Formats: sequence, structure tokens, C-alpha cells
Amino acid sequence: MRRIANSLKILTVAVFGIAFTPMTVTAQEVPRFWVNEWPNTDFTRTSVHWIEVMSGGPPRDGIPAINDPVFKFVADETDIGSREPVITLEIEGEVPRAYPVRYLTWHEIVNDVVGGVPVAVTFCPLCNSGITFDRRVGDQVLTFGVSGKLRNSDMIMFDRETESWWQQAIGLGIVGKHMDTELVQMPSWMESWDEFKTRNPEGIVMVEPQNHSRRYGSNPYANYDSSARPFLYSGEMPPHGILPLERVVKVGARAWPLTRLRDEPEISEAGVNLTWRSGQASALDSRNINKGKDVGTIRVRDSAGQDVPHDVMFAFAFHAFFPDGTWMLPN
Repeated sequence: MRRIANSLKILTVAVFGIAFTPMTVTAQEVPRFWVNEWPNTDFTRTSVHWIEVMSGGPPRDGIPAINDPVFKFVADETDIGSREPVITLEIEGEVPRAYPVRYLTWHEIVNDVVGGVPVAVTFCPLCNSGITFDRRVGDQVLTFGVSGKLRNSDMIMFDRETESWWQQAIGLGIVGKHMDTELVQMPSWMESWDEFKTRNPEGIVMVEPQNHSRRYGSNPYANYDSSARPFLYSGEMPPHGILPLERVVKVGARAWPLTRLRDEPEISEAGVNLTWRSGQASALDSRNINKGKDVGTIRVRDSAGQDVPHDVMFAFAFHAFFPDGTWMLPN
């Protein structure tokens, strides 16, 4: 774990040009430096204790979200490895889109519009949480950025319209005007690039972001998902002997361990059908993402065969945000 922590410190200094200074604060009052950094955030509205929030290293927008991404046809893409993960978004009547994790690892949020629906495709590497949200709240369309702050090792997003803070893993406003507002999660999933392009030969894929100096295709968190403990996390570890960085499939407040799905590649229970198939590389294993260990692809559908919103996240993160959640263990 010390090696991972040192690697992330080096990453912060090398990529973002700042010193790594994680910090916690007292719960009694809003830290003055936050008020200066976030002058438009309504800190009188919060559902969390300030001591739960810490700096992940980069400042606000130090990890730059992508707005108005550019796409190209699947047949024109030659750089992405066949096993590399992509986040797939398929909206009825629209051309299927793939958002490569090789880009999301370095940018974490993509603000896009698909079929007239404004969406935020998000990925938090420290929790392995990849979720797509509808960006509409009431009659307002929000644009999301990366705050540089973490809670339970999970990215805190912010919207540029009100500078409210949002917890990425649960899509919930935690500070500011939109406290307790819940974003609508859209069905999307991680699969290998080969799976996406085989199923969608006429599909499109996000183009490498321009004007950013990043080592796309490389994993700055090498060996992270083999670590004994999560980075910048001091909460409880998962129950039932489940390793903290074991992947689980979260549907609502239920979690199916990936180890169970490897043994039972198709499970139907609690109103959903889960399937697992091999072939997708972990984005958080080897330095070269395409060479990562095989974690497989999960699909979650309802009884009518429709895709269900879900997340494949680390077990510690599920337990942190759903302490009373249900663990779907083998019988």
C-alpha cells in the first residue's frame, strides 16, 4: 500500500504540478480556505461532516473534465487495445457510444449530450466506480467538474452552475444548493473494446482528448486493485471476509461479489439477471491497461431483458456508502 501511496504522490506532482497534501478538517466549522476556494458554494447546506472530506491532491479542476467530446466511427479507431475497458452507453434510437476508460482514468468526467439527453459519464479510479448520470435537475442542465476532494476515497464532483458538491458513487448532492438532490442514473456498463466494436460495428467511440498531456492507455494506479487497503480511506472494511478491493456488482442497495459471478456466470434473483463473461482487462492492474488481469464483463438486466442501472465498484466503497446494504452471497 505504501508503494501505491508513493506512486499517487508522484503522479500528483508530475502530472498536476502540485505537492501532495491530503488533509482532514474539523467538523465544527467550514474551513476558511474552502470558503475562499468555493465562494459560490452554500456551505450552510451540508449532509456530511467536514472531517469526512479530504483533499485527494489535485486542486479544483486539476483533473480536467471533458466537455463536448469528439467521436469517430469504430472502424477508424486503431489505438485502443482489444481488452481495454470502455463505458458503453446505448440510448434507443441513437448510435451506441463508447467512452474509453484510458481517457476517463485521467479526466474522470465527460459531459456529453446523446439524443438530446445531457449526460455525465463518470469514473472514479479509487473506487472503480463507473456511472452515467442524466445532468438535468428540474429545468436546469448541470455541467460537472472534478473538485479534487474525496469522501470515503470516492470522487466529489461539483456542478459549475451552483458549485454544489456531489458524491459520485451515489449521485447525491452533499453540499450546497442541491444537497440531498439525487441524479438519475442511466443504464451503462463497462465492457472490453472488442466486445463493443463486435456488437456495434457502426458505433462510435470518443476520440482522444486534445490539448491535454496525458499518457493515455497507461494506468497511473498500477497494482492498485491488488492492494491490501484502499487509498485515503479510514472507514470500516467490508464484512463476510470480503477483501476491500474486491469488485462487487451494485444494484440499488444490494451487492453481488464478483468472485461469486465467476463461479456462477448467470444469476437470477432479487428481480434482476446478472451475467459474467471473461475478456475485459482491469483498468487498475498493470501499467499497460490492455495487459491488465481479466475481470470480465457484467451485464445486468430485468425480467424483460432491459438493461438496469448498476455499478461495478470496490467492496469497501459499497460498504462505506451502504453500511446497511445487502450482500448477495452464495447459498
